[in-house]
Amino acid sequence: MNWLLILLGFSLLIILHEGGHYLAAKATGMRVERFFLFFGPTLWSFRRGETEYGVKAIPLGGYVKISGMNPEEELPPEVEHRAYYRQAVWKRIAVVAAGPAVNIVLAFAILATVFYFNAQELDQQVGEIRSGSPAAEVLRPGDRILAVDGRSFSGLGTAERLKSFGNQVSTHRCAGAQVEGCVASTPVVLRISRDGQVRTLTVRPEYDAAAERALIGFSYGVRPAEISAGAAADRALEVMGTVVSKTASVFSRIFEEEQRKQISGIVGVSDAANQTLDRSGVDALLLLALVSLSLGVINLLPILPLDGGHIFWAVVEKLRGRPASLRVMERATVIGFALVMVLMVIGLTNDIGRLGSDVYDVR
Repeated sequence: MNWLLILLGFSLLIILHEGGHYLAAKATGMRVERFFLFFGPTLWSFRRGETEYGVKAIPLGGYVKISGMNPEEELPPEVEHRAYYRQAVWKRIAVVAAGPAVNIVLAFAILATVFYFNAQELDQQVGEIRSGSPAAEVLRPGDRILAVDGRSFSGLGTAERLKSFGNQVSTHRCAGAQVEGCVASTPVVLRISRDGQVRTLTVRPEYDAAAERALIGFSYGVRPAEISAGAAADRALEVMGTVVSKTASVFSRIFEEEQRKQISGIVGVSDAANQTLDRSGVDALLLLALVSLSLGVINLLPILPLDGGHIFWAVVEKLRGRPASLRVMERATVIGFALVMVLMVIGLTNDIGRLGSDVYDVR
């Protein structure tokens, strides 16, 4: 059932993306010949008006065929004036940008809606405890952290207080080099509330190389919170900004091995989606939003055959006062297609390398 939902989710993103192109093309007077989901042999199709709609066999994307996308395409005289390359530059940019724009707007709508109706805030109670961690020896889920090393940070809000607790723990360091798993030379003193009684516990944190600081090994619980629609929108924009920034960072440093390892292909995304569906519908919606955002952002990269490549060359045409030659466009397409294939191979290679590991365990 999960895999069917995943296929439906990905199909929805493709339909909405291509639907953006389709509606913008229709609105600007262009002739849309085909609107197909997926690629390969046609499984089912029908014609309505001048457009053929259908589904193909290979579930790897979709496309909208607009007359005149090839400058040398021969068209009947009665439709030549509606060809893509006969339109003003701004119309072409609007049509190409509409697909990624729909994905980005959809991501914002999903994120803002989830944050508004499912707002949560951190609580001082202990939530999940990592197995084998120092916390597993002294803490229990539901314990309420009152103070760390005698400091309660009572003048701060909950989020700031919990961050200060973490910063206080990080002041405890190993005696020698700070390496993965080394134990702090001094213990952290925790004052907690358990079953209505206040207790004092001591625990020695361990250094976590990924976090670059000492950790006890637990996460705080969460509780429902109420936020305004504006605050939900702000949080959605903040998350989107972070995702875009991280995506740009990965692609700008793709020749670094650690950055390449962060790229996932369709196998990795599908596996993560399967796990989030097992966890909750909310997590699945959040993943759908992030995939939609990533689809929109990646499609805006200025390389052909991606949408961003068409926008780039349309802008070049506007600045030069004439379009680039067909030969230049063909070369740019070949180079761009090669880059896209390299990204797909890197993603697939990373996915294969992760098989059998717990990397995709989003819990």
